[in-house]
Amino acid sequence: MAQQKHPTKDSSENRFVADKLSEIADLLEQQAASPFRVRAYQDAAEYVRELPHPVRLDYEKGGKRGLDDLPTIGPSIAAAIAEIFDTGSSGLLDRLRGAADPEKVFQTVPMIGPALAREIHEVLGIETLEALESAAHDGSLEAIKGIGPRRVESLRHSLSDMLARRRRPRNTAQDRQQPDIADILAIDAAYRAHADQLPTIKPRRFNPTGDTRLPILHTDRADWQFTALFSNSPSAHRFGKTRDWVVIYFERASQPEGQVTVVTEHGGPLDGKRVVRGQEAKCAEFYAAKKAAH
Repeated sequence: MAQQKHPTKDSSENRFVADKLSEIADLLEQQAASPFRVRAYQDAAEYVRELPHPVRLDYEKGGKRGLDDLPTIGPSIAAAIAEIFDTGSSGLLDRLRGAADPEKVFQTVPMIGPALAREIHEVLGIETLEALESAAHDGSLEAIKGIGPRRVESLRHSLSDMLARRRRPRNTAQDRQQPDIADILAIDAAYRAHADQLPTIKPRRFNPTGDTRLPILHTDRADWQFTALFSNSPSAHRFGKTRDWVVIYFERASQPEGQVTVVTEHGGPLDGKRVVRGQEAKCAEFYAAKKAAH
C-alpha cells in the first residue's frame, strides 16, 4: 500500500486538495452517483486548483464556515476539505476506494488506543468521528467495556475540539436530525434488491484474496444524499452477516455526515423485520403505522 502523502503549506497544497476532490468525483461517477453530486466535486476541484491563494488560509481564518463561504464549496465539500487539512486524508475517499480503516481514524482521538478503537468499531459498528461523537452523546458509547461516564465526558470534549472547525456553529437539535425511518428502510430495501446490478468496490480490509467485491449504492431521497454498503466490519464477518447488515451513510447541506446500520431482527415483535440498529422503537412505530394503513 502506497505511503500516505501529507500536504505542505505552500501552493502545492491547493493541488493536493484539488486532486483529492477530483478523485472523489471520478469514483462517484464510476459508482453511478447523481450527476449533480459528481459535478459539485468536479467544480470544487477546479476552483481550488485555480485559487490564487492557499485555501488553507480560509480554513485557518474561518474554520469550515470560511471554506463554506467560497464559491462552489458547499457544506459537505467544506467538511471534506477540512478533514484533508486535519488528517491528510479523506474518509469519504477511502470509503469510495474500499480502503476505509475506521480503527485508525478512532486512534487519532486522545485516550483511544488500538484495542479500544477495535472494540468501538466491533460493538457499535460506527466508522467516523462524527458517528463516534453521536455515540458519546446518546449513551451508546458507555456500552463499551471499560468506558464509564467520566471517560465518555472526556471523549466528548476531545471530539468537540477536533471537529469544531469542520462544522457550522452547533445547533444541537438540527445536528442530530436524521432521515425518516421510512426513507432509511427504503434505501436498505433498494440496495439489497439491486445489489447484483450495482457498481462494486474491492475492500482492502478482511479481503486477503482480493476476490470480495462490495456493491455500493449512491442515491438521493428528499434533501438527503445516501450511500449504502454491506457491512465489512469484524462483527459482520464473525456472525456471518456480511450480506445482511447494511451500513447507510447520509448527509445534507445543513448537517455533517451520519450513519446507521440496518439489520434483520431475530426474536421479539419485530422478528424477521429490517430494523435500524439502536432505533428499534421507531421501527416498531413505522411498521405499526404501515400495518394500520393497510
